[in-house]
Amino acid sequence: MIDNLNVYDEEMVLKSIDKTQVKRVLLKAFEGLSNSSTVQPNQTLSVFPKGAGDCIFYPGVIHDLDLIGVKLSPYINALTEAGKSPVTAYTLLMSATTGQPTLLCDSYALTTLRTAATTALALEYLTPPDAKTLCVIGTGNVAKEHLSYVIEQHDWQEIIVWSLSLSLDKAKAEDFAQICQRRGVTLTVAESAQMAVTKADVVMLCTSSGTPVIETQWLKDTAVVTSISTNVPKAHEISPAELNQFSVFCDYELTAPATAGEMIIAIEDGAWSKDKLKGDLKDLIVGKVERPTTGKVFFRSTGLGLEDLAIASLLI
Repeated sequence: MIDNLNVYDEEMVLKSIDKTQVKRVLLKAFEGLSNSSTVQPNQTLSVFPKGAGDCIFYPGVIHDLDLIGVKLSPYINALTEAGKSPVTAYTLLMSATTGQPTLLCDSYALTTLRTAATTALALEYLTPPDAKTLCVIGTGNVAKEHLSYVIEQHDWQEIIVWSLSLSLDKAKAEDFAQICQRRGVTLTVAESAQMAVTKADVVMLCTSSGTPVIETQWLKDTAVVTSISTNVPKAHEISPAELNQFSVFCDYELTAPATAGEMIIAIEDGAWSKDKLKGDLKDLIVGKVERPTTGKVFFRSTGLGLEDLAIASLLI
């Protein structure tokens, strides 16, 4: 038995996590990248033999929070064949002072939280002050969590949502309606992705798609677009060929070009290069870069170990 090791399953995580503190610890972790007190290596992918699946390792060190650790997220094909979710995720935290383990937790739900909160943190710096319309593409748990955070941090007049499954699932539409009602914001359910994004000031792409879900030509000239990662190899929610039409920001400039699908493909095709990055989240937080006032903006979140460790630390 290891002294002081907290073990949380998913139910315990959901009961114990304080969502109001998530952006605070993320801010602390990203600030640490600017002074090297946070260390963020590349995530690594280990492919299982005989096509059995794979596992992504998300390591990190947040010395200001006394944390070293790793999240492991395997994709196991046999689980799919058994009718179960193929993805699991667990985070192990250790003290950077003593080297002793302090927490082992199911981080499947935390992954949803950290993905949404990272986008929300970026939008605190990238949302135009006069933005009125927010669009959400996707209506799963990740999309719903995105809206829950971002609707609170700006004076939105209209929320527009769209997904392929929305017309077939009234419960999803009701979930989004309740979030909007709590803030007194009008909810519009669009008939297509194109109609959803056409007048939006900010567009959050929150899908599990591995291929583009919108076309750049549909967007306003000053639209801000955010995008997330999935388990699909080289996943991307906008066309890599259109990346050069945006001022591009990311969660971490040293790792995103090697992990974000549209960046990888655009670099391979010679359509874009990593030196065109305008900045990352730490740069926005410390004021090294500012939101562009003209043109389209793209923020790419890739999922970082520091995000997983910071949020899991709220359980200690």
